[in-house]
Amino acid sequence: MPRWISGNLAVIFWAILLGEVIGYIVSALEGMPYNMINIAIVASVAALILVNGVSLLLKDQD
Repeated sequence: MPRWISGNLAVIFWAILLGEVIGYIVSALEGMPYNMINIAIVASVAALILVNGVSLLLKDQD
């Protein structure tokens, strides 16, 4: 498995895990219903965009 695939899978795993914790806390504080699927999708997409965007910006320019 290429390194970038395993790295992105680790990012998705941790984004979903931390996103669910933050989503649960925020939904409890706001009195909103807790929706696991929407939180997981938003957290993983945002993390992938952030990590890969930063990686592209910091890549050496030859």
